[in-house]
Amino acid sequence: MTQGLLVLWIVSSLAIVFETRTYRLIIYFSIFSLITSVAYFLLGSPDVAMAEAAIAAFASIFFIICIEKYYSRKENVEKDSAKGESLARKAVKAVPALVLCVGLFFLVIYFIPGIEPSHYLKHLYLQRFMTDVGGENAVTAIYLGYRVYDTLFEALILVIAVVAVTHMSYSEKTQVADGSHSEIETSRVAALSLRIICPIIVAFGAYLIINGHISAGGGFQGGLALATFFICRYMVYDIYDISVKNVLQWEEFIFAIIIVVTAIAVFLGAATYMPAAIVPIYQSVYLIIMNLLIGLKVACAFFVLFYRYITIERE
Repeated sequence: MTQGLLVLWIVSSLAIVFETRTYRLIIYFSIFSLITSVAYFLLGSPDVAMAEAAIAAFASIFFIICIEKYYSRKENVEKDSAKGESLARKAVKAVPALVLCVGLFFLVIYFIPGIEPSHYLKHLYLQRFMTDVGGENAVTAIYLGYRVYDTLFEALILVIAVVAVTHMSYSEKTQVADGSHSEIETSRVAALSLRIICPIIVAFGAYLIINGHISAGGGFQGGLALATFFICRYMVYDIYDISVKNVLQWEEFIFAIIIVVTAIAVFLGAATYMPAAIVPIYQSVYLIIMNLLIGLKVACAFFVLFYRYITIERE
């Protein structure tokens, strides 16, 4: 099963490399992400699989909006169609990516264990996560309890990536008064639909964050939903009133709070100093606070990426 997924993985990667039509690229990227999520799930990482699925959903929306803005000008389409590369040149460009994909494929096949995998940790986590970490969702208990080190480093990588994008992008501005408006405003039906969807997105994002300890979802998925709200807000109302610098500072501040909360709750083991009757309440509060902080941090990060490229860079 895993080998078959890896083959499909490579096929979808090659389709992305060789495809020149942008809208088909989005479709191939979505297929690639779906295969990736299933592979992560089958390899025993449901939390990473959920994160991959959420990122892909947001990225697809992001790409569609970028394309909608870029191809709204006829001259850009004509310019791109006139460029036209030869098939041989495209093949040469694709060789490094092909070699990398094939190499990674054979490395994964080579290092797949030939013996029956041990399920000791999986059964241990499922049996003890309610007592050790709290909540009713094993995935949340894993990434905010047993694997909180991974969560902190993932959050740090996201901070570094956003800071790098902000400081290395073309424009030095952090805020604009106006920008390229979305073509969505020409359709009354689409604009009305987005106005109706916006509050639903916010409510759904809040639900995912607050109920992350008892149901599928959590801070990461909820944060992406909140970031999607900003996309809809921009598309419908064309509002350019938020400073990227301020949002980035908020993200860094929230990350610092996440480190402090994790140090107190997990590294120092605050629950060990509390009466047994209070521990379940404390665990639920910890999971809710962490999901809230992660949700706000992710929302800030993806909003910075969106706002930077859609408004400031396109001005």
